[in-house]
Amino acid sequence: MALQTFYREQSARTSELQHKLRQMFDPFGLFTTSLKAQQAWLTHPEELQNVLSVYCNDSIRWYRFTAGRWLGEEDTDTFPPNPEDTRFADPVWRDSPLWDGIKEWYLMNTRWLQDTLYATPDMCCQEQSRTAFWLRQWLNAVAPTNFLLTNPVAMANALATNGESLARGLQNFARDAQRGDISMTDLDAFRVGENLATTPGAVVYRGRLLEVLHYEATTPTVHAVPIVIVSPWINKFYILDLNEKKSLIKYLVDQGFSVFVTSWKNPGPDDRALSFDDYLQDGVAQIIDVAREISGADKVNLVGYCIGGTLVSTYLAWANRRMPGQVPVNSATLLTTLTDFERPGDIEVFIDEEGLAFIDKQMEGKGYLDGKEMASSFRMLRANSLIWNYWVDNYLMGNTPMAFDVLFWNMDTTRMPQAMHHYYLHELYWHNKLVQPDALTIAGEKIDLGQICQPLYMVSTEEDHIAPWLQTWKLIDRVSAPVTFTLSTSGHILGIINPPGPTSKRSYWQGSPAKGLAPDAWLAGQEKVAGSWWPNWVEWLRPQSGTQHKPKLASRKHPQLDAAPGLYVKE
Repeated sequence: MALQTFYREQSARTSELQHKLRQMFDPFGLFTTSLKAQQAWLTHPEELQNVLSVYCNDSIRWYRFTAGRWLGEEDTDTFPPNPEDTRFADPVWRDSPLWDGIKEWYLMNTRWLQDTLYATPDMCCQEQSRTAFWLRQWLNAVAPTNFLLTNPVAMANALATNGESLARGLQNFARDAQRGDISMTDLDAFRVGENLATTPGAVVYRGRLLEVLHYEATTPTVHAVPIVIVSPWINKFYILDLNEKKSLIKYLVDQGFSVFVTSWKNPGPDDRALSFDDYLQDGVAQIIDVAREISGADKVNLVGYCIGGTLVSTYLAWANRRMPGQVPVNSATLLTTLTDFERPGDIEVFIDEEGLAFIDKQMEGKGYLDGKEMASSFRMLRANSLIWNYWVDNYLMGNTPMAFDVLFWNMDTTRMPQAMHHYYLHELYWHNKLVQPDALTIAGEKIDLGQICQPLYMVSTEEDHIAPWLQTWKLIDRVSAPVTFTLSTSGHILGIINPPGPTSKRSYWQGSPAKGLAPDAWLAGQEKVAGSWWPNWVEWLRPQSGTQHKPKLASRKHPQLDAAPGLYVKE
């Protein structure tokens, strides 16, 4: 008996030591999964011989190609880059035999390594995805374009400017190192409230968790039922109000709607205990109460974007359980909203027990997860365009990033309070409990998405890597509500911030899918519509929005405290 106890204690100590070592050196399983791939190949010698033969043949092709180029043969791109890969777009990578050979060598090895990884025997899809993600990070980092002496364009620029481009690059690097982030845009070009978030409005409520911003209609009369937008608290609300040409908020008020928007407080160490329950009760429920009191309406048309949509979905399930038949919501719109986290996109490479433990440890010391850390994770999902592109342009070329409002907003990060973010990552992302009826109890009620009966207008985007549309689609089969589903072209941001106009580059598919219909089958039966989905949404909203009333910006109970965009957005 004593011996069994000893063995159990030793096993527990060993497991704890392994956990601490992985937390210290490999929290996201890079070396673990890579080692497993290597072991898999060593136990399958025949398959290993096949892939090594492929490499030898590719090397011979590369040698013949390079020799031919030095002898004057035309560039035939034996290993062509991806059509979307702009790293080798400069003509020097085709015209010069030297640089063409270096480019082809890099692309040959990149392609072989990735193909070999996906052919690894006995690796499940999740392990392949995780290992492929980290392999891509390394391959992207060692690209010849990222180093001065293997980037002919940067060297030519340095010579042409007598070294000034290198001096500017060093200045840019020192500035970014001080900030702790690579600049994606000219940060001096924008000021919130001056040339961003300029739609006239008022702060009509300020609490520990949020400010409520009210934007009244610019038309002589306003729809009686207001629109309440729950913005994501992973970023700031003004993605919905970048400028007058791109502003969804301005578009809605110009269409005769009264719009209330959450502007979340940026939490600090003292807010570590803020919970998901708080965001539901002191966030969604609170803004609905404010909107109803000012407008005099019994119900609102509720909108949620990204994680704000996840919170809206949770609120609807909660409210239908708490107050059946008396839910103060007439309809709901969900923009790029995940409720089923089984396959949440590329971000899943960070989501396992060790990865979550690492994030929890980061939050324990500060009481929050810093927005820069989260932004870095999302940038890694598109490293070439969101990291290395700026590395080359800012530091090797010495350029100042161009002014781009969406990228400024993207860099204007927020923090996640410890308790809320722990719950969100563990219960929703890792355990996927939101789709399990009554598996979660939030604010005193068990959550069942099947309770949602309010009409839904869902918008997802074709290229979304944060909320993949094949995952957002799954909500259709879980709610009892009628659903209008819209799939827009483009991605998580530009597919939503998609104003109508003659220059619009977007299009969309839309329909009311039947329960149980496969998403691909639905898409095949829809007609592609050119332009923005915004006008279609407005026409869907109007029948849900009541009669016309006189506009009213504030009330005695909720007076104007400040002009929009308020204080919290500047924290």
